[in-house]
Amino acid sequence: MTTWTVSPQPAGSPESAGLLREYLVDVADRWYLLHDGRRCAPEEIERHLAEMRSEDPVPPDGLLLVARYGGEPAGCVGLRRLDAGTAELCRMFVRADRRGLGGSGALLGAAEEAARAWGAARIVLETRRDLVEARALYARHGFGDVSPYKAGDAYSEVWLGRELTGA
Repeated sequence: MTTWTVSPQPAGSPESAGLLREYLVDVADRWYLLHDGRRCAPEEIERHLAEMRSEDPVPPDGLLLVARYGGEPAGCVGLRRLDAGTAELCRMFVRADRRGLGGSGALLGAAEEAARAWGAARIVLETRRDLVEARALYARHGFGDVSPYKAGDAYSEVWLGRELTGA
């Protein structure tokens, strides 16, 4: 049986960079198709990647976790420490051909474990209304609506969070 493994990986590593690019293409294409009726152009992806890199989840107050399925990189999630008691989930992604196989649950579990290790008592995230699959996943894992916890960007429409048990 093929299993998932999740481990920290530098955001700039080739595997991480590839997954983060796929994540961006996935969410950007959905945004542009919904609002402009087109996919994101390559030069727009490059511009968005450059902007995204400035906010990479890097130590000491950030972490990128990479999920492997059968040893192959298949997903990622970022975690940022917002304050002593709060961690933020970001850039949750599982490759389309690996969705539905438990990778999102494995990534969420690993992110929550890392947040607890930081001493966080809650975990929050921001997302978009059109990312209905992601919102359903978070709801299945106990996330509910929270007040906006920071100034969002143009794409932030929904803020979710949940308390961490065992923190």
